[in-house]
Amino acid sequence: MCGVKGLGVRGWLLLGLVTVVVLAATGVWNPFPAMWDWMDRSKPLADPEPVWQQRVGGTPRSVTIAGDTVIVEQRTRVEARSLATGTQLWERKADWAAVAGSDRAPVVAVGKLLDKGYEVLDPATGVVRRRDERAIAVWTYRNLLLDAYCVRPTDCTLRAWDPRGSAPLWSSFLPGVNSGVLADNPELLGTRRLGATRIDGGVAGPESVPPLLGFPVDDRVHVVDTATGRVLQNVEPGREERLAVVGGRLLRIAATSRDGTCQFVLTAVDPATGQQVWRRNGVNLRTADYAGCVQREDPQGARNVVIGVAPDGREAVLDAYDGRLLQVGAEGEKLLAVDDRYALVRSADKGSIIGRELSADRTGWTRPAGGKTGAALTPYAALIAEEKPSRLIAVEPRSGRELVVLRTSANALAVGPNGMIIGEGREIGYVRWGAGAAGVPPPDEGAVPAPDPGDTWRPPTGQGSCGPKNELCADGK
Repeated sequence: MCGVKGLGVRGWLLLGLVTVVVLAATGVWNPFPAMWDWMDRSKPLADPEPVWQQRVGGTPRSVTIAGDTVIVEQRTRVEARSLATGTQLWERKADWAAVAGSDRAPVVAVGKLLDKGYEVLDPATGVVRRRDERAIAVWTYRNLLLDAYCVRPTDCTLRAWDPRGSAPLWSSFLPGVNSGVLADNPELLGTRRLGATRIDGGVAGPESVPPLLGFPVDDRVHVVDTATGRVLQNVEPGREERLAVVGGRLLRIAATSRDGTCQFVLTAVDPATGQQVWRRNGVNLRTADYAGCVQREDPQGARNVVIGVAPDGREAVLDAYDGRLLQVGAEGEKLLAVDDRYALVRSADKGSIIGRELSADRTGWTRPAGGKTGAALTPYAALIAEEKPSRLIAVEPRSGRELVVLRTSANALAVGPNGMIIGEGREIGYVRWGAGAAGVPPPDEGAVPAPDPGDTWRPPTGQGSCGPKNELCADGK
């Protein structure tokens, strides 16, 4: 009896542990699985909590909403989950994955690095719809899928496919596609999007294919009409030039060092005719690093607009097609996000975010925000990431009406018609519009936004017939 009393606290703890281990080993009672489940239980990603929250196999490289599924690309595999419940639908090994097609008819292209070819999968079942064994590069859009294969380094073929089609819509010769196996969405000569902390760069998902694309090959730019596959221009930039293909125009950006500064001249050319259509002097598109005015970057912008800085330091949004100034910011204002319809601007006093409609050049809404607030524009919502407190907010781009307000440190990964995917580490969750936003009922889950009548992002119906923005057609169609 004295021996038992002399065990002390540590002795009793050790005796209890030994007893539990013996009971677990003999199958009488095993508390360890329940303890592990409690320790491993995920904390909610946000307040209000997501509709569902799941832990995926690895840290996502990209997440995309594809119809009724969520495609999660990881380092060596890709998996699909139900948008409604988050349950895994299928999984397979792949080094890269990219979504093409619209909300109603999406597909997933997958492949392996250093291996030619790719497969097009049904996002709901993972069934292979089409298989290719030659392509070395793939580009994915809402209304088109492009691939390229080469029989020799200087003899390549660019092909266009309907995302769910089984035969190419057109094919075109290219004298190369840079070098090596490039996998999904290699960089073309276009624009750089403005970025934001805690908002993934691919949050908007695939966009509609631009009317023209610029393929860099051996220090030259091949301008391809995406409606016909015709190569309109094969241009070599000048010594002080950088070329970009934006909004149906070939932009020639010249930067010359003079009097200790870089002097810029921006010229837009119609690739179909080779004629200059507009010109602006003194607009800095942020392509040069001021080390001898060498231009190493694409211009900033999105879709068919570019962002420039006037000599007085004010930021401006230009229509790349006709050179119009769609918006000129006030002194001290900072552009946070832009597309061809809207702009999100931080006020000069850094105390608010302003939403502006470019077509009318007017302020649509204003809301308070901190100096480190980031933002992004998607087809379905404008996203705002705030710090102190850490929040993610989605609003309607035109009116500023709140769609969702989350208290969370998670990142915004993907946006769809009715909600968004957020994530942190290996945890992802789906948030439906209306969570935390007072007075905003959830929209009809079956609703898909109709095409915006002001959206100019459509390839031309015929080469030179209506122009990239259909501006030459009398009926506007």
